[in-house]
Amino acid sequence: MRLGNRCGCHQREDRSFFLGEFQFPVCSRCFGILTGQVIGITLYILKIRIPFYIDLLFLLIMFLDWYIQYKKIRESTNIRRFLTGNLAGIAQISIILKIIFWIIGIFS
Repeated sequence: MRLGNRCGCHQREDRSFFLGEFQFPVCSRCFGILTGQVIGITLYILKIRIPFYIDLLFLLIMFLDWYIQYKKIRESTNIRRFLTGNLAGIAQISIILKIIFWIIGIFS
């Protein structure tokens, strides 16, 4: 639980997954982001590239889920938080890799 807290996760019980009585050390959205990052790395290894506009769309989807909940228009669910976090994690890795290879291209 300390690791999740150090990563900046709020770890709220009502927004976390449980395995039996064990609460995951991060909330469902953070867990989605982490699994999305693993998926993003896997996609890169498999040479599957995501266009930048799709990266932005994935990040926008997570932001909209958060914003709708923040404005109290509609409460998000843990599954929705996980799925939108997953998309954002994929986009994060894709964008980070684009930046890294752009920088490498400048200096080569």
